[in-house]
Amino acid sequence: MSAPRTAVLTVSTTVARGDAQDGGGPRLAELARDAGCEVAATDVVRDDRAAISARIASWVSEGLDVVLTTGGTGLTPDDVTPEATADVVEREVPGIQEAFRAASLQHTPMGVLSRGVAGVAGRTLVVNLPGNPKALDQLFPILAPVLGHAVGTIRGRGDHGRHPGA
Repeated sequence: MSAPRTAVLTVSTTVARGDAQDGGGPRLAELARDAGCEVAATDVVRDDRAAISARIASWVSEGLDVVLTTGGTGLTPDDVTPEATADVVEREVPGIQEAFRAASLQHTPMGVLSRGVAGVAGRTLVVNLPGNPKALDQLFPILAPVLGHAVGTIRGRGDHGRHPGA
């Protein structure tokens, strides 16, 4: 199977305004490349539900295999990435976020406060990740080994009843 065509979306009003450096987006793109993804697009949008969902939906309509978001998954009033993602996805994949939260708890009790969503929109896997580069380093290794299989099954390829080692 070819490398999953992937987009990385940074959700941050301060980064979008140019008031802060984007640490999450570049780190997430690097992690995705290291996992064998072709990072076909990156962008930054402000913490705005309509802007986030529109950007995700545009990448879905372009036929990208994976959309990864970074930022906007906490409890502040402008953390709306999960809601924007839910506006686009048709089927949730809750195990991804369950695994992220469980792993986060090994590093901080605040992991239970993450509200990320993962799901399928059209034939695209959409996954919310935190904005903190350290948290990305801790959580992306959970997602990396299943990306190819997830993309393949979403696209209707492969034997989804088998897994490595079976």
